[in-house]
Amino acid sequence: MAILEKTRTSAPAPISRPTGRRFGWIRDHFVAFLGVLGLIYLFVPIFVVVLFSFNKPNGRFNYTWVRFSFDAWSSPCDVSGICDSLLVSLKIGLLATLVATILGTTAAFGLARHRFRGRAVANVLIFLPMATPEVVAGSSLLTLFINIGVPLGQLTIFIAHVMFCISFVIVTVKSRLAGMDPRLEQAAMDLYANRFQTFLRVTLPLVMPGIVSAALLSFSLSFDDFIITNFNAGSTVTFPMFVWGAYQRALPVQVNVIGTGMLLISLVLVGIGRIISTRRNR
Repeated sequence: MAILEKTRTSAPAPISRPTGRRFGWIRDHFVAFLGVLGLIYLFVPIFVVVLFSFNKPNGRFNYTWVRFSFDAWSSPCDVSGICDSLLVSLKIGLLATLVATILGTTAAFGLARHRFRGRAVANVLIFLPMATPEVVAGSSLLTLFINIGVPLGQLTIFIAHVMFCISFVIVTVKSRLAGMDPRLEQAAMDLYANRFQTFLRVTLPLVMPGIVSAALLSFSLSFDDFIITNFNAGSTVTFPMFVWGAYQRALPVQVNVIGTGMLLISLVLVGIGRIISTRRNR
């Protein structure tokens, strides 16, 4: 017994392993770390655009930081043609978004709610404008417009933008419809609501977030497009085309100012949508 008691009292204390805990912490936070790196990768170029909108360069190119200034913000249209091209992009983007959202939403309802011959083929064909390289799509549209005698300009840009925006609208709205519970509509009709009342008061409010998201995505794609627009613009100059042309000669600070302004407007719209969604959920 004395030997056993001596052995028990002389047993070494357990060794702490801080290295194991450290690796466990890294393993638990590895995904979050990668997410933070991804966000930094996404937002650093945006931060540079915003920062250099307050720069006052010595020359024509806004590439190096010189000193802080509000001069470009006080005169965003000081560069010849920049605001004209911005208005053209806004007009075409809004019109293309409106038409593409209406056509794409109706097509999404038709594909999601009705069974007809050729439905599977239609679902495959929707992805063709999204999968086709923009150079091929732009050159093909240019060939089409020349052959049918349509003069290049704002009309051809509008037609081209509607063409590639419809696919994104259909996919976005259709995914929203797929996630909606059909029993809600059935309950409304059980409570003596007709088809129009059910669509107006039940279906449309539930699908509206998807429609708004599709519209915002369409406007962003239309406003930012350069390749397809460059093929079919003729003498019309949109804002991306103006930036490309200005880059050959100079890069004025006003380009960063307008880009920052569009970013702020987008953030405001997203914030408003988030507030409305939160209040609805409450």
